Amino acid sequence: MRQRLSSEPDRYRGRRRVPTPPRSRYAIAVTAAFAGAGVVALGASNMPDAKTVDPQALQGLGGNQVAAEALAERDADTDAASRSNSRESAAKTKVSAEEAARDVWLLPLDDYTFTSGYGMRWEKLHAGIDLAAPEGMPYKAIHAGKVTQAGYFGAYGYAITVEDDKGNEVIYAHSRRVLVKKGDTVKAGQVIGQVGNTGASYGTHLHIEIHVKGTPTDPIPYLRQRGVDVKLQVESVYAAGLAAAS
Repeated sequence: MRQRLSSEPDRYRGRRRVPTPPRSRYAIAVTAAFAGAGVVALGASNMPDAKTVDPQALQGLGGNQVAAEALAERDADTDAASRSNSRESAAKTKVSAEEAARDVWLLPLDDYTFTSGYGMRWEKLHAGIDLAAPEGMPYKAIHAGKVTQAGYFGAYGYAITVEDDKGNEVIYAHSRRVLVKKGDTVKAGQVIGQVGNTGASYGTHLHIEIHVKGTPTDPIPYLRQRGVDVKLQVESVYAAGLAAAS
């Protein structure tokens, strides 16, 4: 190599050396991909005989297959559980509908005239309401329950008492005829008797009393809280639909 004379100008003096730029990650990845492809191609041409395959590798492949089968079984169990939950949900919905039907409250008559309310009358407590209607008109249970009394009871005349599952009672009095007997289970909207004028009655009408835990209570606000307005002759359309379907 020729030695540079001290009199020759230094062509590189004062120049700044630019560092080599780093290789791009993308380029590295592409290069690795091509290299890997080449390795696979070379390996494919030199695949060992089946007899010389490493047993541990086969065992690994078998483990993968077992894992795949386990995942398939798990998915099948999940689907079965989902279908089971759907059936249980449908059953609960049905039960809820039946329970809702037991809580329905309805009007006792299709047509009537409200004539007397709850309160003092002739210095005595009139413990219910009076609904005037033609004699023999069928009346319905306003709520579901069990018939605890049915027959003639003094001033009530022919009367029916229906007790619900909470121990509250509804009394239907002055009937011409009762169509149920003690021990019967009735639904809201079921015909249970006919309007009459029996007992201590002053005209053909249906007398209704509601006893909460044995104590008479005003039926007007009690029924309004349950979607029934006796004075306006209004009942819940939804409740009527449930009663018809039950």
